[in-house]
Amino acid sequence: MNVLLSPQPPFFPHQHEPSRRSPPRTMSHYTMASRKRKADDDDNEMSVSPTGSPAIHPRQLSRPSKKVRAGIELAGRPLPLPRLLETLDKTQLRAVLQTICERHPDIGHEVMTSAPRPSANGALEVLGEYQDKLRAAIPFGNSSSEYTYYRVKQPLMALVDALGDFTPQFLPPVEQQTTVSLEYLNHATKIIHDLPDFDSQQYRHHKDGAYDEISRAWALVITEAAKRGGGFHLHNGKWDQVLARHNQQSGGKLEQAMNAMINEVGWIGANQNSHGQGSSSDPNSILNQLINGTYGAPVQVGPF
Repeated sequence: MNVLLSPQPPFFPHQHEPSRRSPPRTMSHYTMASRKRKADDDDNEMSVSPTGSPAIHPRQLSRPSKKVRAGIELAGRPLPLPRLLETLDKTQLRAVLQTICERHPDIGHEVMTSAPRPSANGALEVLGEYQDKLRAAIPFGNSSSEYTYYRVKQPLMALVDALGDFTPQFLPPVEQQTTVSLEYLNHATKIIHDLPDFDSQQYRHHKDGAYDEISRAWALVITEAAKRGGGFHLHNGKWDQVLARHNQQSGGKLEQAMNAMINEVGWIGANQNSHGQGSSSDPNSILNQLINGTYGAPVQVGPF
């Protein structure tokens, strides 16, 4: 009589474990076949399924590498031009630019044509800086005219030269707006009033020359303004009174400007006198005093 025994699966001992035999397990042929069929189905499903995701490999994050200038050895070298210009102040930069323009006239011409036109406020600000340097050079206490003159000679000449250069910039036909010209001349004349007064005539020629030049500038602007609207702008802006005060403070050294004012706008006062209108009908007005030649005469107080 034959006895049927269940097949035993082959036993392979683990390579890291000591050889030992596990207790025999009994498994039916049906159970083994079912597991094998299920494993084959799983393999087929994974092989044909489009949704099967591939294996994910770990990504290595790249670190930013330091920028190394290859082929350049570390050594001392001059600054690049943009960095060098950043270290220069206004005075140093102006000196460098002026030197370059003097060496290369074509560059100087290009700068002249490309630079924006200076404003009256900008020019007066520069003149104010020259004026501050002049005041700082004046000695304290009572000093002789000779000593004071030589102390202030350099900043005095620099201020007078700057006035001579800036003033034509604000005269017609370069400056088309009469108001701008008059405002500049008003402030420039105040600067001349503040120039030092010396006892000796040989030291006063700088101030006298400045008065003569500013007087001619006033006369030019007044003549040009009289062509526009018959000079009403001069009279309505009370520039005749402003000029009269400047002439009085200068000791009568703005005579050319005063003559231009009388010749150009004097008819306004005469016309208003004939009609009895306006403030110019007052015989004590500054305009009428200029026309009559009585400006600056002593004024009588009380009954005649």
